[in-house]
Amino acid sequence: MNVRRIRGKCFLAAKPGREQTTENPVQKDPAKWTTGDEPMTAAQESYLSTLAHEAGEDVPDNLTKAQASELIDKLQGRSERLKGS
Repeated sequence: MNVRRIRGKCFLAAKPGREQTTENPVQKDPAKWTTGDEPMTAAQESYLSTLAHEAGEDVPDNLTKAQASELIDKLQGRSERLKGS
C-alpha cells in the first residue's frame, strides 16, 4: 500500500493517479523501527528543542530516534501553537 502525506493529509494510492484520503494514517510504532535505537537526528533534536522551550521542559540527552519521536508526539499534543493548525 502506498501512503503519501500532502499538506498534512494522508492519501492511499490504490492505483497510480487514483487516491483517496484516510483519517487513519499508516504509521509504524517507533519502538519497532529498525533504526529506532540509533541516536536522534539533528532535525529531531532541533524540533524537540523548539517544542520543549515552548512547553517549558528540558530535553534529555542521548535520546534514540524512537524516544525522540515519542517525545515529539507528546510535546506536539501540548503545544498551543500547533493546536490551532
